Amino acid sequence: MGIIANYQYLSNRNLKEMKLFYNEAVEDIEDVKDGNDDIEIQFGMDKMWDAMHFVLTGVGKDDAMENNPLSEAVFGVNSIKNSEEYIAYTQKSKVKDIVLALEDFDIEKALDNLNMSRFKKANIYPNTWDYEEDADKIREELMTYFQRLRDFYKKILEVNGNVVIIIC
Repeated sequence: MGIIANYQYLSNRNLKEMKLFYNEAVEDIEDVKDGNDDIEIQFGMDKMWDAMHFVLTGVGKDDAMENNPLSEAVFGVNSIKNSEEYIAYTQKSKVKDIVLALEDFDIEKALDNLNMSRFKKANIYPNTWDYEEDADKIREELMTYFQRLRDFYKKILEVNGNVVIIIC
């Protein structure tokens, strides 16, 4: 068992309800019924969320970058402060920027330069970077997760939705 990341479609109504539940400001949410409460688009990155962020940005979870669509693809734009686990959301207005950044990112080049010692030195979760012989397997896993993350955001863009990210 470990700390895993889950990404899910969120309608305007559900985003508003989540923010109200956590005593967050709700004035920036359209009060339009989007009729999409029953859409189910989700993606799980298991334990590779911090490694993915490191591949995309060169930094780990403690240095997540504001106004960086690649960082926001993994950690969201706004985090919920009154929660025991990490919960963040990205409103639909930011999804297109994330999709464009993911589409422009050269994942193959980034993974070609992958070095297990860099992950270990940066203290990237999960701490399994001692085995250089696993590098090809990890590259393949990160490539798969990258493609799924990009496809997830593309689907969210198609339905004009918001995203909730839970890491626990």
